[in-house]
Amino acid sequence: MKTPLIKVQSKQCRLFGRGPQSGFSLIELMVAMVISLLIMGAILTLFLDVTRTNDEMAKTNIQIENGRFAIQLLQSDLAHAGFWNGYIPKFDDLAESGIPDDAPTAVPNPCLAYGSWNSAHITNLLGIPVQAYEQDGIPTECGGLISSPKSETDVLVVRHVGTCVPGATGCEADTPGKLYFQVSLCEDDLSTYVLDTSNFVLHPRTTNPSGLTSCADPLSTLSAPKRKFVSSIYYIRDFSSTPGDGIPTLMRSQFDLVGGVPAYKPAEALIEGIEGFRVELGVDNLSETGAVVNYAVAINWSDPDTRKIPTNRGDGSPDGDFTRCTTAIPCDEGDLANVAAVKVYFLVRSLVATPGYTDTKTYNLGTTTLGPFGDNFKRHVFSTTVRLVNISGRRETP
Repeated sequence: MKTPLIKVQSKQCRLFGRGPQSGFSLIELMVAMVISLLIMGAILTLFLDVTRTNDEMAKTNIQIENGRFAIQLLQSDLAHAGFWNGYIPKFDDLAESGIPDDAPTAVPNPCLAYGSWNSAHITNLLGIPVQAYEQDGIPTECGGLISSPKSETDVLVVRHVGTCVPGATGCEADTPGKLYFQVSLCEDDLSTYVLDTSNFVLHPRTTNPSGLTSCADPLSTLSAPKRKFVSSIYYIRDFSSTPGDGIPTLMRSQFDLVGGVPAYKPAEALIEGIEGFRVELGVDNLSETGAVVNYAVAINWSDPDTRKIPTNRGDGSPDGDFTRCTTAIPCDEGDLANVAAVKVYFLVRSLVATPGYTDTKTYNLGTTTLGPFGDNFKRHVFSTTVRLVNISGRRETP
């Protein structure tokens, strides 16, 4: 029996049996490109906005830091104004029973050459620790120190002695040639000052609390430790590092040692962007009873037994509005000797202009208004009131 022949017919397998492939059409590609461009444009816009915002925040932070630093700097210096290491001028000493003979008789020239100092000038320096000028009213001798001052700004002078003893930890060494201040405990020559040019030490004479009657040598052990004489002049220059760069800057010149002689050093740049500077003084010309201060006579007490209220001496508080010393109305020695507080105003400008911004604001600096400037710089006013504790504190009575 024959076996039937079974024929198996197989189909040929296709190597690529998934069918034909196709890509994006031209319209789909164009749509995809448009969507991609829109997304990229949005991302770029967001990036630019964030970058611009960060730049403005950085400029604002620098502006705020500069303003706060300027305020802090002057607060610290003014807080020490009139500190003479225990020495108190007789006209400002409520323990003085006689007629004071050391009340300032003139406004001292802050830039007078050291070689021209005399007893009267020293008395005025010690009795007037703070002076203020309008930029145009500074003495001509200060012209070499205050170079390129910005118009419509003020000049401030602050005087006191150092808060540390030379050579002590954290204090500069005792340097030959520098001017130091040393309180003598001698009773003799109460109205004079010993200006020891060989040692550059200024010795004011004051009453000896221990009852010692005389000491001829002001450098003896009967003298308090000497301290450095500190005097600083603050003003605004119309440029920072290069003339014409247009960056207003707070400057300071300090009394130190120049060419082997006590003198003011060339001014140094402190803080950039300080465009406006105003100083107003709080004058204590009235007693607690409202009577006018009078240093030509001894202290008159409302109750001599308790000595609570002097009727012809200040009470340590400014009377009325604060005063700005101007060229037209300068402050005299009577006003300056009775300054009990100081108001300081700074107009701080950003260092870099902001595109698209126009400054149309006005800025009040006490009794003065500045602006509008109409440029692309942002500005802000910083102010503070500093109580002169070394002046006002010793005028207060219980």
